[in-house]
Amino acid sequence: MPFVDELLSPKQVCERWPSPFPTPQSLAERRWRGTGPDYVKTAPGRSGRVFYRASAVLKWLDERTVHGGAAA
Repeated sequence: MPFVDELLSPKQVCERWPSPFPTPQSLAERRWRGTGPDYVKTAPGRSGRVFYRASAVLKWLDERTVHGGAAA
């Protein structure tokens, strides 16, 4: 069976990872600044809903992981 990546709403992302994303507004700010995880938008402009692939959030977190002895 092929892997199906779970799509999460901003609220679900914040519930699953509350430390880096305390509120949907903080996630929206990261999206606006271009510093957050990759996302899916269902339509252009303000009418499109935003979703995050669980794998994109995990990748974003992995990219920010500091390994022991490395400079922070």
